[in-house]
Amino acid sequence: MPRIRQVKSLASAAALRNHLEDLGVEIPMDDEVDPAGALAQPLAITDGSAGTMTARNRWAVLPMEGWDGEDDGRPSDLVRRRWDRFAASGAGLVWGEATAVRPDGRANPRQLVLDETTVEEFAVLRARLDPSQLTGLQLTHSGRYARPTTEGPAPKTVYEHPLLDARVESGAAEVLTDEELDELVEQFIDRAVLAHQAGFEFVDIKACHGYLGHEFLSAFHRPGPFGGDLEGRTRFLRSIITGIRRQVPDLGVAVRLSLFDFVPHTIGEGGVGVPEAFGPYQLAFGGDGSGVGTDLTETHRVLDMLDSLGVGLVCASAGSPYYAPHIQRPAYFPPSDGYQPPEDPLVGVARLIAATAEIARRHPKMTVVAAGLSYLQEWLPNVGQALVDQGMADAVGLGRMILSYPHMPADVMAGRELDRRLICRTFSDCTTAPRSGLISGCYPLDDFYNQREERIQLAAFKKAAKARLR
Repeated sequence: MPRIRQVKSLASAAALRNHLEDLGVEIPMDDEVDPAGALAQPLAITDGSAGTMTARNRWAVLPMEGWDGEDDGRPSDLVRRRWDRFAASGAGLVWGEATAVRPDGRANPRQLVLDETTVEEFAVLRARLDPSQLTGLQLTHSGRYARPTTEGPAPKTVYEHPLLDARVESGAAEVLTDEELDELVEQFIDRAVLAHQAGFEFVDIKACHGYLGHEFLSAFHRPGPFGGDLEGRTRFLRSIITGIRRQVPDLGVAVRLSLFDFVPHTIGEGGVGVPEAFGPYQLAFGGDGSGVGTDLTETHRVLDMLDSLGVGLVCASAGSPYYAPHIQRPAYFPPSDGYQPPEDPLVGVARLIAATAEIARRHPKMTVVAAGLSYLQEWLPNVGQALVDQGMADAVGLGRMILSYPHMPADVMAGRELDRRLICRTFSDCTTAPRSGLISGCYPLDDFYNQREERIQLAAFKKAAKARLR
């Protein structure tokens, strides 16, 4: 494992800058954060159909789920508690959590499902937020990573993958047919109609993290209308968006997009992540062919396509937490299904910031939300302010941090000192718990989860994982 200096040990802006210089990467950062500065300013988002949507500031809650809905997909008390914390965060934009468009698309048996039987409870969930918070709902089918029951993986894939199929026990039989995809397109559109009915201002058609919408973008070798060239590989996404425009023109449409991808990684010597395959790798959308580098040429083409469809809101991410977690959620402590970091996590933060800045500057009409920032810890507001000030992003998204410290935006905009006891240290318990069949949450820093009986089970799972990564 490379020698890594933890961010919490960097006590000054100068110390962090010196460390970044030693690493050979750049992350913009302001020495001081102005409570009334860039992050407190309103944000106007232009949707080609719904018109102008306004968030009251530049803070965004990212789509953080808890693997804790009811068995039938309805929001539970745990879901409502999480959304109540989002309401109290002070964030102007709330990007609601991943919600399956049908039961077989759930990533876990307790993922939320939006349909005619649950829509009224989603309306109640939306009503728990402040009316001034611009709020969307992320619509998804988990595809390759579908696990809708406790019986194990039940993948639905876009194509056969030479490395990933074995991980989820999929093959030719699990590849969705063109007819099945046409049906799924209509289900996404129908669920968008329901989201609008429930009071959400926009929906996100999820195209990140290895789930179905993302996998299409690397379907270079799939025959037929949903693969091959970029027109084919974006057909699924385009068909959904145009259908939503036709059915509910007043509903905004957003996309959370993995801007680039890496070759799947596995555990190497000392538990450190290493590429599973070395040499040319041609199945990484936004990759340079090496498996560990980026080329955003096609990413820009996809964003141009989204712009032509009137999509005005994009949230940046990268890769998939299932096979390359270090590129989209840099962490010092790996989750149980991960590996020790192959690079200083700040390198991963800088890589995603650079890609986010590139798309923000190349597509100025789009509103771009930055993500992957929680590893910055105390320095997140300083970096976030610099990103917005310098036009490298339009809003700052909080993912893991929102679970441990939901009122960080409110504290920053009120000029209060950060509560260091609540700052996410990337312990990864929020991932290890659900990977072990438990509900997600910040077990170390949120007393609510710290006092639950699942904490004992989680400790045992972490002990076993630590032994595996030695």
